[in-house]
Amino acid sequence: MDRKKVVVLGGGMTGLSAAYHLQKQVKSAKLPIDITLVEGSNRLGGRIHTIKKDGFTIEKGPDSLLARKPSAMNLAEELGILDQTRRNSTGQSFMLIKNRLHKMPKGAFMGVPKEVGPLLRSNSFTLTGKIRGLMDLIIPRKKRTGDESLGHFMRRRFGDQVVDNQIDPLLSGIHSGDIDQMSLEAIYPVFGKMEQEYGSVMKGLRKTTSKPVKNSKAAQGQFFSFTNGLQTLVDALEAKLDTVKILRENKVNHIERKEAGYHLLLDSGEVLAADFVLAAVPHTQVPGMLSKHPALQELYAIPATSTANVVLAFDEKQIKRDLDGTGFLVTRNSNYRFTACTWTHRKWEGTAPAGKALLRCYVGKPDDQEIVKESDETLVDIVLKDLNKVMKVKGKPLFYEITRFIEARPQYHTGHLELVSRIRDYVASQLPNLELIGSSYDGTGLPDCIEHGQKGAELAIEALTQNK
Repeated sequence: MDRKKVVVLGGGMTGLSAAYHLQKQVKSAKLPIDITLVEGSNRLGGRIHTIKKDGFTIEKGPDSLLARKPSAMNLAEELGILDQTRRNSTGQSFMLIKNRLHKMPKGAFMGVPKEVGPLLRSNSFTLTGKIRGLMDLIIPRKKRTGDESLGHFMRRRFGDQVVDNQIDPLLSGIHSGDIDQMSLEAIYPVFGKMEQEYGSVMKGLRKTTSKPVKNSKAAQGQFFSFTNGLQTLVDALEAKLDTVKILRENKVNHIERKEAGYHLLLDSGEVLAADFVLAAVPHTQVPGMLSKHPALQELYAIPATSTANVVLAFDEKQIKRDLDGTGFLVTRNSNYRFTACTWTHRKWEGTAPAGKALLRCYVGKPDDQEIVKESDETLVDIVLKDLNKVMKVKGKPLFYEITRFIEARPQYHTGHLELVSRIRDYVASQLPNLELIGSSYDGTGLPDCIEHGQKGAELAIEALTQNK
Protein backbone atom coordinates (compact mmCIF):
# COMPACT_ATOMS: atom_id res chain seq x y z
CA MET A 1 0.00 0.00 0.00
CA ASP A 2 1.38 3.39 -1.04
CA ARG A 3 1.57 6.08 1.62
CA LYS A 4 -1.76 7.93 1.88
CA LYS A 5 -2.81 11.29 3.29
CA VAL A 6 -5.96 12.09 5.25
CA VAL A 7 -6.87 15.71 5.97
CA VAL A 8 -9.38 16.55 8.72
CA LEU A 9 -10.99 19.97 8.44
CA GLY A 10 -12.02 21.50 11.76
CA GLY A 11 -10.59 21.17 15.25
CA GLY A 12 -13.87 21.03 17.17
CA MET A 13 -15.00 17.89 18.97
CA THR A 14 -15.90 16.08 15.73
CA GLY A 15 -12.55 16.87 14.09
CA LEU A 16 -10.55 16.03 17.21
CA SER A 17 -12.41 12.73 17.59
CA ALA A 18 -11.81 11.92 13.92
CA ALA A 19 -8.07 12.64 14.19
CA TYR A 20 -7.79 10.64 17.40
CA HIS A 21 -9.57 7.57 16.04
CA LEU A 22 -7.67 7.79 12.76
CA GLN A 23 -4.35 7.83 14.59
CA LYS A 24 -5.49 4.97 16.84
CA GLN A 25 -6.34 2.74 13.87
CA VAL A 26 -3.26 3.73 11.90
CA LYS A 27 -0.99 2.83 14.83
CA SER A 28 -2.85 -0.39 15.62
CA ALA A 29 -2.68 -1.72 12.06
CA LYS A 30 0.66 -0.02 11.23
CA LEU A 31 -0.85 1.64 8.19
CA PRO A 32 1.15 4.00 5.95
CA ILE A 33 -1.25 6.90 6.43
CA ASP A 34 -0.36 10.50 7.35
CA ILE A 35 -2.95 12.63 9.15
CA THR A 36 -3.24 16.42 9.07
CA LEU A 37 -5.80 18.47 11.03
CA VAL A 38 -6.56 22.01 9.82
CA GLU A 39 -8.17 24.46 12.26
CA GLY A 40 -9.10 28.04 11.40
CA SER A 41 -8.64 29.50 14.88
CA ASN A 42 -5.64 29.52 17.22
CA ARG A 43 -7.09 26.87 19.53
CA LEU A 44 -8.68 23.44 19.40
CA GLY A 45 -11.97 22.37 20.95
CA GLY A 46 -14.49 24.45 19.03
CA ARG A 47 -17.20 25.68 21.37
CA ILE A 48 -15.59 23.99 24.37
CA HIS A 49 -13.56 26.59 26.25
CA THR A 50 -12.90 26.54 30.00
CA ILE A 51 -11.22 29.47 31.74
CA LYS A 52 -10.10 30.11 35.32
CA LYS A 53 -10.68 33.53 36.84
CA ASP A 54 -10.37 34.73 40.45
CA GLY A 55 -10.90 31.21 41.76
CA PHE A 56 -13.91 30.53 39.51
CA THR A 57 -14.08 27.80 36.86
CA ILE A 58 -16.05 29.16 33.92
CA GLU A 59 -17.31 27.38 30.84
CA LYS A 60 -17.60 29.81 27.97
CA GLY A 61 -19.30 27.12 25.89
CA PRO A 62 -20.95 23.78 26.77
CA ASP A 63 -20.72 22.86 30.45
CA SER A 64 -21.32 19.10 30.37
CA LEU A 65 -21.71 15.81 28.55
CA LEU A 66 -24.79 13.59 28.65
CA ALA A 67 -23.85 10.54 30.70
CA ARG A 68 -26.37 8.12 29.15
CA LYS A 69 -24.61 8.37 25.77
CA PRO A 70 -21.56 6.12 26.26
CA SER A 71 -19.22 7.57 23.62
CA ALA A 72 -18.00 10.44 25.82
CA MET A 73 -17.44 8.31 28.92
CA ASN A 74 -15.69 5.63 26.85
CA LEU A 75 -13.39 8.24 25.34
CA ALA A 76 -12.56 9.65 28.79
CA GLU A 77 -11.62 6.14 29.90
CA GLU A 78 -9.37 5.62 26.87
CA LEU A 79 -7.66 8.94 27.50
CA GLY A 80 -6.98 8.08 31.13
CA ILE A 81 -9.05 10.94 32.58
CA LEU A 82 -12.01 8.97 33.91
CA ASP A 83 -10.84 9.63 37.48
CA GLN A 84 -11.25 13.37 36.83
CA THR A 85 -14.93 13.14 35.91
CA ARG A 86 -17.71 14.43 38.14
CA ARG A 87 -21.50 14.35 37.96
CA ASN A 88 -23.72 17.40 38.29
CA SER A 89 -25.60 18.03 41.52
CA THR A 90 -29.24 16.98 41.41
CA GLY A 91 -30.96 19.81 43.26
CA GLN A 92 -34.37 21.23 42.45
CA SER A 93 -34.80 22.97 39.10
CA PHE A 94 -37.65 25.25 38.09
CA MET A 95 -39.80 26.50 35.25
CA LEU A 96 -40.41 30.24 35.00
CA ILE A 97 -43.99 30.47 33.71
CA LYS A 98 -45.02 34.06 33.12
CA ASN A 99 -43.89 35.61 36.44
CA ARG A 100 -43.85 32.60 38.74
CA LEU A 101 -41.31 29.88 39.41
CA HIS A 102 -42.73 26.36 39.44
CA LYS A 103 -40.84 23.28 40.52
CA MET A 104 -39.84 21.08 37.61
CA PRO A 105 -42.23 18.13 37.82
CA LYS A 106 -40.82 14.75 38.69
CA GLY A 107 -41.73 11.76 36.60
CA ALA A 108 -40.69 13.26 33.27
CA PHE A 109 -38.10 12.38 30.62
CA MET A 110 -36.53 15.31 28.76
CA GLY A 111 -39.52 17.34 29.95
CA VAL A 112 -42.03 14.84 28.52
CA PRO A 113 -44.52 13.51 31.12
CA LYS A 114 -43.98 9.91 32.09
CA GLU A 115 -46.04 9.42 35.27
CA VAL A 116 -49.66 10.38 35.95
CA GLY A 117 -49.24 11.45 39.59
CA PRO A 118 -46.62 14.19 39.15
CA LEU A 119 -48.55 15.68 36.23
CA LEU A 120 -51.75 15.83 38.29
CA ARG A 121 -49.96 17.36 41.30
CA SER A 122 -48.08 19.96 39.26
CA ASN A 123 -49.03 23.60 39.74
CA SER A 124 -47.72 24.43 36.25
CA PHE A 125 -51.02 23.55 34.57
CA THR A 126 -54.73 24.19 34.99
CA LEU A 127 -57.07 21.27 35.54
CA THR A 128 -58.02 21.47 31.87
CA GLY A 129 -54.34 21.37 30.89
CA LYS A 130 -53.74 18.32 33.08
CA ILE A 131 -56.70 16.43 31.64
CA ARG A 132 -55.57 17.27 28.12
CA GLY A 133 -52.05 16.09 28.93
CA LEU A 134 -53.35 12.75 30.16
CA MET A 135 -55.23 12.29 26.89
CA ASP A 136 -51.95 10.91 25.54
CA LEU A 137 -52.90 7.68 27.28
CA ILE A 138 -56.04 7.22 25.18
CA ILE A 139 -55.58 9.19 21.93
CA PRO A 140 -55.17 6.65 19.10
CA ARG A 141 -51.83 6.42 17.36
CA LYS A 142 -51.65 8.34 14.11
CA LYS A 143 -50.66 6.58 10.92
CA ARG A 144 -47.23 7.88 9.94
CA THR A 145 -47.17 9.56 6.53
CA GLY A 146 -43.83 11.37 6.73
CA ASP A 147 -41.88 13.76 8.91
CA GLU A 148 -43.69 15.88 11.48
CA SER A 149 -42.50 18.73 13.63
CA LEU A 150 -41.62 17.79 17.20
CA GLY A 151 -43.92 20.53 18.47
CA HIS A 152 -46.88 19.39 16.38
CA PHE A 153 -46.36 15.81 17.55
CA MET A 154 -46.20 16.76 21.24
CA ARG A 155 -49.18 19.12 20.97
CA ARG A 156 -51.16 16.36 19.29
CA ARG A 157 -50.35 13.96 22.15
CA PHE A 158 -50.32 16.28 25.21
CA GLY A 159 -51.98 19.58 24.26
CA ASP A 160 -50.64 23.12 24.16
CA GLN A 161 -50.42 23.79 27.89
CA VAL A 162 -48.15 20.86 28.76
CA VAL A 163 -46.00 21.61 25.71
CA ASP A 164 -45.69 25.36 26.34
CA ASN A 165 -45.12 25.11 30.11
CA GLN A 166 -42.92 22.02 30.32
CA ILE A 167 -41.82 20.27 27.14
CA ASP A 168 -40.94 23.29 24.98
CA PRO A 169 -38.63 25.14 27.43
CA LEU A 170 -36.45 22.06 27.87
CA LEU A 171 -36.30 20.73 24.30
CA SER A 172 -36.17 24.14 22.61
CA GLY A 173 -33.52 25.20 25.12
CA ILE A 174 -31.35 22.15 24.49
CA HIS A 175 -31.34 22.78 20.74
CA SER A 176 -31.55 26.61 20.76
CA GLY A 177 -34.44 26.34 18.35
CA ASP A 178 -38.19 26.31 17.84
CA ILE A 179 -39.88 23.06 18.80
CA ASP A 180 -42.66 23.74 16.28
CA GLN A 181 -40.13 23.63 13.43
CA MET A 182 -37.84 20.84 14.65
CA SER A 183 -37.95 17.52 12.84
CA LEU A 184 -39.30 14.66 14.94
CA GLU A 185 -37.54 12.10 12.73
CA ALA A 186 -34.17 13.86 12.84
CA ILE A 187 -34.05 14.76 16.54
CA TYR A 188 -36.31 12.50 18.63
CA PRO A 189 -37.57 9.61 16.46
CA VAL A 190 -37.87 7.55 19.65
CA PHE A 191 -41.05 9.42 20.62
CA GLY A 192 -42.67 8.62 17.29
CA LYS A 193 -41.73 4.97 17.70
CA MET A 194 -43.31 4.92 21.17
CA GLU A 195 -46.57 6.19 19.75
CA GLN A 196 -46.56 3.49 17.09
CA GLU A 197 -45.51 0.64 19.36
CA TYR A 198 -47.34 1.47 22.60
CA GLY A 199 -50.09 3.82 21.41
CA SER A 200 -48.91 6.42 23.93
CA VAL A 201 -45.69 8.30 24.69
CA MET A 202 -46.26 8.01 28.44
CA LYS A 203 -46.79 4.26 28.20
CA GLY A 204 -43.69 3.95 26.03
CA LEU A 205 -41.56 5.92 28.49
CA ARG A 206 -42.71 3.78 31.39
CA LYS A 207 -41.87 0.63 29.45
CA THR A 208 -38.47 1.71 28.16
CA THR A 209 -36.90 3.95 30.80
CA SER A 210 -35.50 2.73 34.10
CA LYS A 211 -37.26 3.44 37.38
CA PRO A 212 -35.45 5.09 40.29
CA VAL A 213 -34.32 2.61 42.92
CA LYS A 214 -36.04 3.17 46.27
CA ASN A 215 -33.94 3.62 49.41
CA SER A 216 -30.80 4.04 47.29
CA LYS A 217 -28.13 6.63 47.76
CA ALA A 218 -28.66 10.05 46.24
CA ALA A 219 -29.33 9.78 42.53
CA GLN A 220 -26.48 10.59 40.18
CA GLY A 221 -26.79 13.56 37.88
CA GLN A 222 -27.55 12.91 34.23
CA PHE A 223 -24.57 14.96 33.07
CA PHE A 224 -20.85 14.86 33.71
CA SER A 225 -17.86 17.11 33.31
CA PHE A 226 -14.34 17.16 34.77
CA THR A 227 -12.87 18.63 37.92
CA ASN A 228 -11.13 21.33 35.88
CA GLY A 229 -13.87 21.71 33.29
CA LEU A 230 -14.53 20.34 29.82
CA GLN A 231 -11.23 21.74 28.58
CA THR A 232 -9.73 18.64 30.24
CA LEU A 233 -11.16 16.49 27.44
CA VAL A 234 -9.83 18.76 24.70
CA ASP A 235 -6.37 18.96 26.26
CA ALA A 236 -6.20 15.19 26.72
CA LEU A 237 -7.17 14.59 23.09
CA GLU A 238 -4.64 17.10 21.81
CA ALA A 239 -1.90 15.54 23.95
CA LYS A 240 -2.61 12.15 22.37
CA LEU A 241 -2.28 13.41 18.79
CA ASP A 242 1.47 12.84 18.69
CA THR A 243 1.61 11.73 15.04
CA VAL A 244 -1.02 14.14 13.71
CA LYS A 245 0.19 17.33 12.03
CA ILE A 246 -1.94 20.20 13.35
CA LEU A 247 -2.23 23.46 11.39
CA ARG A 248 -3.82 26.22 13.46
CA GLU A 249 -4.96 29.62 12.19
CA ASN A 250 -5.40 28.15 8.73
CA LYS A 251 -8.62 28.02 6.75
CA VAL A 252 -9.36 26.06 3.62
CA ASN A 253 -10.44 28.43 0.86
CA HIS A 254 -10.96 25.90 -1.90
CA ILE A 255 -11.07 22.14 -2.40
CA GLU A 256 -10.32 20.83 -5.89
CA ARG A 257 -10.92 17.26 -6.92
CA LYS A 258 -8.02 15.86 -8.94
CA GLU A 259 -7.59 12.66 -10.89
CA ALA A 260 -6.16 11.12 -7.74
CA GLY A 261 -7.37 12.68 -4.51
CA TYR A 262 -7.81 16.36 -3.67
CA HIS A 263 -5.88 19.60 -3.48
CA LEU A 264 -6.81 21.93 -0.61
CA LEU A 265 -5.84 25.60 -0.91
CA LEU A 266 -5.27 27.23 2.49
CA ASP A 267 -5.51 30.95 3.12
CA SER A 268 -1.79 30.88 3.89
CA GLY A 269 -1.23 29.98 0.24
CA GLU A 270 -0.15 26.44 1.05
CA VAL A 271 -1.68 23.58 -0.92
CA LEU A 272 -2.34 20.28 0.83
CA ALA A 273 -2.72 17.05 -1.10
CA ALA A 274 -5.18 14.53 0.33
CA ASP A 275 -6.33 11.05 -0.59
CA PHE A 276 -9.28 11.41 1.79
CA VAL A 277 -10.94 14.51 3.26
CA LEU A 278 -13.06 14.56 6.42
CA ALA A 279 -14.90 17.89 6.50
CA ALA A 280 -15.84 18.45 10.15
CA VAL A 281 -16.66 22.13 9.65
CA PRO A 282 -20.05 23.89 9.82
CA HIS A 283 -22.25 23.17 6.82
CA THR A 284 -22.28 26.85 5.92
CA GLN A 285 -18.57 26.68 5.04
CA VAL A 286 -18.84 23.72 2.67
CA PRO A 287 -20.42 25.35 -0.43
CA GLY A 288 -17.68 27.98 -0.54
CA MET A 289 -14.90 25.39 -0.28
CA LEU A 290 -16.47 23.31 -3.06
CA SER A 291 -17.71 26.16 -5.24
CA LYS A 292 -17.58 24.09 -8.44
CA HIS A 293 -20.43 21.98 -7.08
CA PRO A 294 -23.62 24.12 -7.13
CA ALA A 295 -25.67 21.22 -5.75
CA LEU A 296 -24.02 21.84 -2.38
CA GLN A 297 -25.65 25.27 -2.19
CA GLU A 298 -28.64 23.41 -0.76
CA LEU A 299 -26.70 23.16 2.49
CA TYR A 300 -27.61 26.81 3.09
CA ALA A 301 -31.19 25.58 3.57
CA ILE A 302 -30.13 24.15 6.96
CA PRO A 303 -30.80 27.08 9.33
CA ALA A 304 -28.44 28.01 12.14
CA THR A 305 -29.33 30.08 15.20
CA SER A 306 -27.19 32.45 17.24
CA THR A 307 -26.94 32.33 21.03
CA ALA A 308 -24.91 33.95 23.80
CA ASN A 309 -23.90 32.84 27.29
CA VAL A 310 -23.75 35.54 29.94
CA VAL A 311 -21.81 34.37 33.01
CA LEU A 312 -22.07 36.56 36.11
CA ALA A 313 -20.02 36.29 39.31
CA PHE A 314 -21.35 37.66 42.62
CA ASP A 315 -20.77 37.65 46.33
CA GLU A 316 -23.52 35.43 47.75
CA LYS A 317 -24.64 38.29 49.99
CA GLN A 318 -25.54 40.30 46.87
CA ILE A 319 -28.36 37.86 46.14
CA LYS A 320 -31.17 38.92 48.44
CA ARG A 321 -33.84 36.49 47.33
CA ASP A 322 -32.10 33.16 47.11
CA LEU A 323 -33.45 30.12 45.32
CA ASP A 324 -32.92 26.64 46.68
CA GLY A 325 -32.12 25.01 43.37
CA THR A 326 -29.78 24.61 40.42
CA GLY A 327 -31.54 26.90 37.98
CA PHE A 328 -34.63 27.51 35.89
CA LEU A 329 -35.93 27.44 32.33
CA VAL A 330 -38.09 30.22 30.89
CA THR A 331 -41.25 29.49 28.91
CA ARG A 332 -41.84 31.27 25.62
CA ASN A 333 -45.10 32.78 26.91
CA SER A 334 -43.18 34.68 29.60
CA ASN A 335 -42.10 38.30 29.21
CA TYR A 336 -38.35 37.70 29.50
CA ARG A 337 -35.51 37.91 27.02
CA PHE A 338 -33.26 35.30 28.62
CA THR A 339 -34.16 31.65 28.07
CA ALA A 340 -32.62 29.99 31.13
CA CYS A 341 -30.41 30.55 34.15
CA THR A 342 -28.08 28.00 35.74
CA TRP A 343 -26.83 28.35 39.29
CA THR A 344 -23.45 27.00 38.28
CA HIS A 345 -21.93 27.08 41.77
CA ARG A 346 -24.69 24.72 42.92
CA LYS A 347 -24.93 22.54 39.86
CA TRP A 348 -21.16 21.99 39.69
CA GLU A 349 -19.37 21.77 43.02
CA GLY A 350 -16.09 23.66 43.19
CA THR A 351 -16.77 26.11 40.36
CA ALA A 352 -16.88 29.12 42.72
CA PRO A 353 -14.90 30.07 45.85
CA ALA A 354 -16.63 29.89 49.23
CA GLY A 355 -19.10 32.74 49.68
CA LYS A 356 -19.34 33.40 45.95
CA ALA A 357 -22.08 32.67 43.40
CA LEU A 358 -21.72 31.94 39.69
CA LEU A 359 -24.77 32.36 37.47
CA ARG A 360 -24.93 31.48 33.79
CA CYS A 361 -27.72 32.96 31.69
CA TYR A 362 -28.63 32.25 28.09
CA VAL A 363 -30.09 34.51 25.40
CA GLY A 364 -30.96 34.06 21.75
CA LYS A 365 -34.53 32.84 21.19
CA PRO A 366 -35.28 31.94 17.56
CA ASP A 367 -37.49 35.06 17.36
CA ASP A 368 -35.02 37.27 19.26
CA GLN A 369 -31.75 36.77 17.38
CA GLU A 370 -30.79 40.45 17.39
CA ILE A 371 -30.09 40.33 21.12
CA VAL A 372 -26.88 38.38 20.48
CA LYS A 373 -25.46 41.39 18.60
CA GLU A 374 -25.95 43.77 21.52
CA SER A 375 -22.91 45.14 23.35
CA ASP A 376 -21.58 43.36 26.41
CA GLU A 377 -22.87 46.11 28.67
CA THR A 378 -26.35 45.98 27.14
CA LEU A 379 -26.51 42.19 27.45
CA VAL A 380 -25.54 42.35 31.12
CA ASP A 381 -28.19 45.03 31.76
CA ILE A 382 -30.87 42.93 30.02
CA VAL A 383 -29.97 39.81 31.99
CA LEU A 384 -29.80 41.65 35.33
CA LYS A 385 -33.19 43.24 34.66
CA ASP A 386 -34.69 39.81 33.98
CA LEU A 387 -32.97 38.27 37.00
CA ASN A 388 -34.33 40.95 39.29
CA LYS A 389 -37.87 40.03 38.28
CA VAL A 390 -37.20 36.55 39.67
CA MET A 391 -34.77 37.23 42.52
CA LYS A 392 -33.30 40.31 44.08
CA VAL A 393 -29.70 40.95 43.09
CA LYS A 394 -27.99 43.94 44.70
CA GLY A 395 -25.41 45.85 42.71
CA LYS A 396 -23.31 44.88 39.74
CA PRO A 397 -21.55 41.53 39.27
CA LEU A 398 -17.95 41.15 40.38
CA PHE A 399 -17.22 40.42 36.73
CA TYR A 400 -18.88 38.89 33.72
CA GLU A 401 -17.90 36.72 30.78
CA ILE A 402 -19.91 36.77 27.55
CA THR A 403 -19.55 34.29 24.71
CA ARG A 404 -21.40 34.65 21.43
CA PHE A 405 -22.02 31.81 19.00
CA ILE A 406 -23.06 33.41 15.73
CA GLU A 407 -25.15 31.15 13.49
CA ALA A 408 -23.45 28.22 15.24
CA ARG A 409 -26.40 26.03 16.25
CA PRO A 410 -27.65 24.03 13.21
CA GLN A 411 -31.40 23.45 13.23
CA TYR A 412 -32.93 20.19 12.06
CA HIS A 413 -36.23 21.38 10.64
CA THR A 414 -38.82 19.04 9.16
CA GLY A 415 -37.37 17.39 6.05
CA HIS A 416 -33.83 17.54 7.42
CA LEU A 417 -33.08 13.86 6.91
CA GLU A 418 -34.20 13.99 3.28
CA LEU A 419 -32.04 17.06 2.62
CA VAL A 420 -28.96 15.46 4.17
CA SER A 421 -29.60 12.26 2.23
CA ARG A 422 -29.69 14.18 -1.06
CA ILE A 423 -26.44 15.96 -0.23
CA ARG A 424 -24.69 12.76 0.80
CA ASP A 425 -25.87 10.96 -2.37
CA TYR A 426 -24.38 13.77 -4.43
CA VAL A 427 -21.10 13.76 -2.51
CA ALA A 428 -20.81 9.98 -2.82
CA SER A 429 -21.23 10.13 -6.62
CA GLN A 430 -19.28 13.29 -7.41
CA LEU A 431 -16.77 13.61 -4.57
CA PRO A 432 -15.53 10.12 -3.64
CA ASN A 433 -13.28 9.91 -0.59
CA LEU A 434 -14.74 13.09 0.90
CA GLU A 435 -17.12 12.91 3.84
CA LEU A 436 -19.22 15.60 5.50
CA ILE A 437 -19.38 14.90 9.23
CA GLY A 438 -20.43 16.78 12.33
CA SER A 439 -23.30 18.41 14.16
CA SER A 440 -24.78 19.96 11.02
CA TYR A 441 -26.07 16.59 9.85
CA ASP A 442 -26.57 13.77 12.35
CA GLY A 443 -26.79 14.98 15.97
CA THR A 444 -25.65 18.11 17.77
CA GLY A 445 -24.56 16.95 21.23
CA LEU A 446 -20.91 16.51 22.18
CA PRO A 447 -21.25 12.71 22.54
CA ASP A 448 -22.82 12.72 19.06
CA CYS A 449 -19.83 14.65 17.72
CA ILE A 450 -17.46 12.09 19.22
CA GLU A 451 -19.39 9.38 17.39
CA HIS A 452 -19.38 11.37 14.14
CA GLY A 453 -15.58 11.61 14.32
CA GLN A 454 -15.17 7.91 15.02
CA LYS A 455 -17.46 6.94 12.15
CA GLY A 456 -15.63 9.31 9.80
CA ALA A 457 -12.29 7.77 10.77
CA GLU A 458 -13.66 4.29 10.05
CA LEU A 459 -14.93 5.36 6.63
CA ALA A 460 -11.54 6.87 5.74
CA ILE A 461 -9.60 3.79 6.82
CA GLU A 462 -11.98 1.48 4.98
CA ALA A 463 -11.74 3.49 1.75
CA LEU A 464 -7.93 3.74 1.82
CA THR A 465 -7.28 0.10 2.68
CA GLN A 466 -9.84 -1.75 0.56
CA ASN A 467 -7.51 -1.85 -2.47
CA LYS A 468 -4.19 -2.09 -0.69
